[in-house]
Amino acid sequence: MVKLAISGCQGRMGQRITALALYDKAFKIAALLENKNRHDVPMMSHDIPVNFEDSSIKGSDVLIEFTTPEATIAHLKTCQKYGVNMVIGTTGLSKPQIAQIKRASSMIAIVFSSNMSVGVNLVFALIRQAAQVTGKDYAITLSETHHVHKKDAPSGTAKTMADIAGQYAQILVKDIASIREGEVIGDHTITFESPVDLISIHHHAKTRDIFAEGSLVAAKFLSKKKKGLFNMQDVLGLKNDN
Repeated sequence: MVKLAISGCQGRMGQRITALALYDKAFKIAALLENKNRHDVPMMSHDIPVNFEDSSIKGSDVLIEFTTPEATIAHLKTCQKYGVNMVIGTTGLSKPQIAQIKRASSMIAIVFSSNMSVGVNLVFALIRQAAQVTGKDYAITLSETHHVHKKDAPSGTAKTMADIAGQYAQILVKDIASIREGEVIGDHTITFESPVDLISIHHHAKTRDIFAEGSLVAAKFLSKKKKGLFNMQDVLGLKNDN
């Protein structure tokens, strides 16, 4: 059984991760963690105490983190201190912060991904294949739409899509359109266009549960790891080193 800690437990993602973990017999929720500066947080959630001190994660196997870059880095240090592995789905991290995550992976095991969805990671694999075949003969464009509350643009997922396409097509992909409207969970579309045809790969997220479910899959993967940096392609066995 995986002893699970959940950061940002009263946020939208945190609540869904908690709810799904409670129904999965592979997990025992060891700690629910929240920001001590929030004043609307209950003392208990699902009959589990809500903690405000980072030290509450001590004894957990894995911490799932979907919060802010600043909180993520603070919790990264705590996880290193107590030997707790991490699933990091936080977006908007700076290059120095990402470098800190990479360094920490020499001590603990980390799954760090711009998108924890199984479906989106399948899309990443499809993009890789499409870019390998089309190469420089096709123009590549991307568009992404999210809810008005999302702060970073383009989304981390769109950036990953562009990076994969550019790497395997051997071109620089810069054309990313970002739209913020309503309560859209997440729409991503990438197109490969030539003078004779257009190939489109699209993913539409219906609920946030796709990210919550993916993070739990990643947590199970990490329960068998000691250290190292992984992404969801590793977790799902979609890595292609060719």
